[in-house]
Amino acid sequence: MALTKVPNTLLNITTPTVQRFTSGSGTYTTPANVKYIKVKMVGGGGGAAGTGTASNTSGGTGGNTTFGTSLLTANGGAGGATTTNIGGAGGTTTVNSPAVALVSLAGGSGQSASGTLAANIMGPSGGVSFFGGAGSGDLGSRAGVAAIANSGSGGGGSGSNATVVSGAGGGAGGYIEALISGPSATYSYAVGAAGTAGGAGTSGFAGGAGGSGIIIVEEYY
Repeated sequence: MALTKVPNTLLNITTPTVQRFTSGSGTYTTPANVKYIKVKMVGGGGGAAGTGTASNTSGGTGGNTTFGTSLLTANGGAGGATTTNIGGAGGTTTVNSPAVALVSLAGGSGQSASGTLAANIMGPSGGVSFFGGAGSGDLGSRAGVAAIANSGSGGGGSGSNATVVSGAGGGAGGYIEALISGPSATYSYAVGAAGTAGGAGTSGFAGGAGGSGIIIVEEYY
């Protein structure tokens, strides 16, 4: 038997609307007649460590992405470390009532450096978030590759060049997908900034910066 599609106008269904926040902080305002919202968000990715025989620095930690006062928090990933050559840890998440978590994932950890002093060793990759876009490791005497903006993934480390070992990758931000029924009129929000790239030291190279976070709000009527 053939099925007949009933138009949305007859069912009195309103197509969902979407708001995206890609940087900074502010106030989200719920449109009139919205019954529930779905929030997707990721924290900022950590930056990869810089390399060098002296004065190189660790990658910066990504900023936390928040929605509402203590309601949803997707923490940023940690930066790659120079002292231990260990990749940055992924950011954690927190979902509090009345929000209901559909997905709540810690970010992936950045790849650790090999610790081997040799020419043309591939640099470590950054940790991968739910959105992908991590910075890849680069080969030999080149700086690390930055993660894609608004991906929340970690930056990639530079390669080894027989003078310095490769730099550890940054961790990815945590990811949340949550439902909020009967939403409040407004919510404060903040989008996590990208973790800074670790600086190059003597005879070394800079790491790749992390990817900034994002908030996507789907509104259902």
